[in-house]
Amino acid sequence: MKVLKFGGTSVGSSKNINSVISILENYSKKGSIACVVSAVGGITDKLLLAGKQAQNKDHAFLETFEIIKERHFSIIKELNPTSHDVILSYVEDKLNSLKSLLEGIYLINELSPKTSDKLVSFGELLSSFIIAETMKNRELSAGRKNSQELVVTNSNFTKAEVDYSVTDKNIRDYFKSAAHNITILPGFISKSKTGEQTTLGRGGSDFTAAIIAAALKVEQLEIWTDVSGMFTTNPKLVKQAYPIQKISYEEAMELSHFGAKVLYPPTVQPVLNLDIPIHIKNTLEPEALGTIISNEESKSNGPVKGISNISNIALLTLEGSGMVGIPGFSKRLFETLSQEKINIIMITQASSEHSICLGIEEKDAENAKLVIDAVFENEIALNKIDPIIVEMGLSIIALVGDNMKNHQGISGKMFSSLGKNNVNVRAIAQGASEKNITAVIAEKDVKKALNTLHEQFFESKTKQLNVFITGVGNVGERLVEQIKQQKKYLKENLKIKLRVIGLSNSRHMIFDENGINLSDWKSQLEQGEKATLQGFFEKTKALNLRNSIFVDVTANKDIADLYAQYLRQSIGIVACNKIACSSDFENYKLLKRLSLKYNAPFLFETNVGAGLPVIDTLNNLVASGDKIKSIQAVLSGSLNFVFNNFSDSTKFYDVVKQAASEGYTEPDPRIDLSGVDVARKILILARESGVEMNLEDIENTPFLSESGLKSDTIDDFYNTLITDEAHYQSLYASAKSKNCQLKYVAKFDEGKASVGLQEIPEGHPFYNLEGKDNIVMFYTQRYPEQPMIIKGAGAGADVTASGLFADIIRLGSD
Repeated sequence: MKVLKFGGTSVGSSKNINSVISILENYSKKGSIACVVSAVGGITDKLLLAGKQAQNKDHAFLETFEIIKERHFSIIKELNPTSHDVILSYVEDKLNSLKSLLEGIYLINELSPKTSDKLVSFGELLSSFIIAETMKNRELSAGRKNSQELVVTNSNFTKAEVDYSVTDKNIRDYFKSAAHNITILPGFISKSKTGEQTTLGRGGSDFTAAIIAAALKVEQLEIWTDVSGMFTTNPKLVKQAYPIQKISYEEAMELSHFGAKVLYPPTVQPVLNLDIPIHIKNTLEPEALGTIISNEESKSNGPVKGISNISNIALLTLEGSGMVGIPGFSKRLFETLSQEKINIIMITQASSEHSICLGIEEKDAENAKLVIDAVFENEIALNKIDPIIVEMGLSIIALVGDNMKNHQGISGKMFSSLGKNNVNVRAIAQGASEKNITAVIAEKDVKKALNTLHEQFFESKTKQLNVFITGVGNVGERLVEQIKQQKKYLKENLKIKLRVIGLSNSRHMIFDENGINLSDWKSQLEQGEKATLQGFFEKTKALNLRNSIFVDVTANKDIADLYAQYLRQSIGIVACNKIACSSDFENYKLLKRLSLKYNAPFLFETNVGAGLPVIDTLNNLVASGDKIKSIQAVLSGSLNFVFNNFSDSTKFYDVVKQAASEGYTEPDPRIDLSGVDVARKILILARESGVEMNLEDIENTPFLSESGLKSDTIDDFYNTLITDEAHYQSLYASAKSKNCQLKYVAKFDEGKASVGLQEIPEGHPFYNLEGKDNIVMFYTQRYPEQPMIIKGAGAGADVTASGLFADIIRLGSD
């Protein structure tokens, strides 16, 4: 004998019922089957709605009744296209009785618990009859047995208590002589000893199945639902969630208590008492392994078996100095809530006895506050305690596992990973058994928290990075293409799952919570919504994804001004935009402080030297205790390109135009040629060395002509390059006459910095610097005479993009 139970979703449509029949047919080939079924999915709620409408004198109960009727008739006709008259006749007769009951409720304006039980029993009675008769029409050995003739209870309507001695005997006696291979039984419903219709309460169909399985002492109870077992966490919120193959009763109870709705713990007590395993299976994927719940200890999956959550939680806090050392406060508090039938989901109390926190359902919060404040009215008036504090919009998350008690550091990993992703924990509870660790967090953070914890405890140490890129011009486009090219490599070799969630240019922006398809991102972006800087931030913030990284590939001051907002949301920043780090020193320090406070990395390697590891090297020197004495550098790949290609046989205008067309200069070349860009770079290096300095403190000796410095527009500036060609030729001639090369040099020495064009003699490390290369020489306490030198390409879209990419990867490796 096998006992199977199919829930409302499993019998919610003709398609699903056909799957149920197919499963039962296959099982019956190996032995007898007792099959418990719920009402058609959603019908119990409709019945209760109709009853409430009738009680309230709302004629809409007739419309709800018609929906119930049509739903059942439609299923019958779809299951039995040619032979449905007998089934329709019986069901119509039952529905007429239902209608009469609703009309009676309407007339007397009352819906008692006793009548409510009679009302909702129609759902299971109808579904079980339809399924049994359909199987008969298909010539299967099937029949229906009304559970009300087997399960005997007291008269506690809506949640009746079972008389097991009578019920077990009824079940055993019936199945000893059952005439059919497959017996269909309605779940949830029962009758009292006096013959009145009763129901078994929430999860009643599971309860019916468990009662039958225990009475018959079967080897296993199978509960068929619409998911493939109990998952490591909610698969609707965490795509990487997967079914747990084996789990203990206690772990299953804990997960179910904290929101895993596959099982309602009290209903399976009969099989738990007899150590009968429960197998959770998927009606729509019958071949899936599902989850086996038993007393066997399973050590697979590590110490944590699952992560669960309950939404719509309110946190009540009773506090005050008058509570300390005074017995009875807790008793009065819990008694008050018990009398109001308010369920307490979580309790935590400070060891100082100064406060008690309770987690309850939001719907009970208002009533809870009223009754608690009333009970403690005297203490509140005497200022011994404060009025109860109610916080709404919260959720409970819980780590569950029998073996957590044997592993150190579980709670540390839990709370550190939440903290790194800016998930604020409002309250914590952990039992001495250490089978669960519970935390109260904001409802808006649930998805991020579940994904963060699932990644920490269940995934093969693959870290997901969610990237938001603004500025997809020359460099940004190359960055996106590099990410697209390397995604597979990162996942397989570095265990980094890199997803581009948001993209923006000056006109449009697009977002995809599941990751933008990079094969056609340009066409998607053209069809995107209108871009705004604040809008891009708000959307990034609203998505609230773990390990979020904002990548700034612009030279826009307005974007740099938003960095503080991103950091305050624990969104990391990777920037090639130099404006933030070269802004006022107080703003630079603020961003550094926010980065530490909110655990939001702030990386800007490409601010200096494009893809060269200049800032990283400097930071490592400082972190290891070295002292920076001086820095000498050629920091502008664009200026180096210009002066390496400028000669008495070329035009300065042509060389600058070439540098711009090849992407070596900023969109406005005046930023490069005025020395402002280089000044910003040496300023950043000075600050990273530990020196307080602002841009105006740097001595900038310009080489541009006076008219070039005063030009109002980019076009005006280019015109001055043509008219002032003689000025630039004189600079070249002077250097050539001394056998020198022109290099734009940045210096930092003894707390002072300068930038300017210099004539570099032969033999100097800068002399043979080619193309767009940069060079940085660090003179330090440890490198006093022979400096540490970093040299390589310091401009260009590809190398700058690779520098940004390297910073992103670094965040994935932390």
